[in-house]
Amino acid sequence: MLQALMWCFMEILMSLRPILIHPDPRLKKACPPVADITDDLRRLADDMLATMYDAPGIGLAAPQVGVLTRMFVMDCEREDAGKNPTVVINPEITWSSEETGVYEEGCLSIPDIYEEVTRPERIRLKFTDETGAEREEEYDGLWATCAQHELDHLNGKLFIDYLSGLKRTLITNKMKKLKKERARA
Repeated sequence: MLQALMWCFMEILMSLRPILIHPDPRLKKACPPVADITDDLRRLADDMLATMYDAPGIGLAAPQVGVLTRMFVMDCEREDAGKNPTVVINPEITWSSEETGVYEEGCLSIPDIYEEVTRPERIRLKFTDETGAEREEEYDGLWATCAQHELDHLNGKLFIDYLSGLKRTLITNKMKKLKKERARA
């Protein structure tokens, strides 16, 4: 009960941000590194977490909310969302396993589309957190997939870029149609 009340209070302080839908040119741009951890950046991270949980999703990159900076948030605790929010600034994969895993990936910028993507099963990720602390964490399974998916966003790459040209075109056309429908509504 106390945790629920705290989360409600935090949501009041945070703002939901609109999520860009593919195709949008901002989703295809590489993001520059973050120079300083500021209060504005921490507010952005809080807003992104609130937006991600509201969507609902397990990861969200800054370019998806129209901010071209090297930051993403993630929380792959499906049973207990909000328990393990992670803010990742200036990420770099320092190691990845030769073993791969296949996950059906989706994306908040490509709603209702899911496709299998093969990625390294385990990675080591070096990054700065919202307090300015340098961290290096090893992730596997869904956490590794999510971190790689979000890092791709920071490099201007979408999960559909791993698919065949025909599938990419079909998905892009669906998203164009969705954007037109939403604009009319």
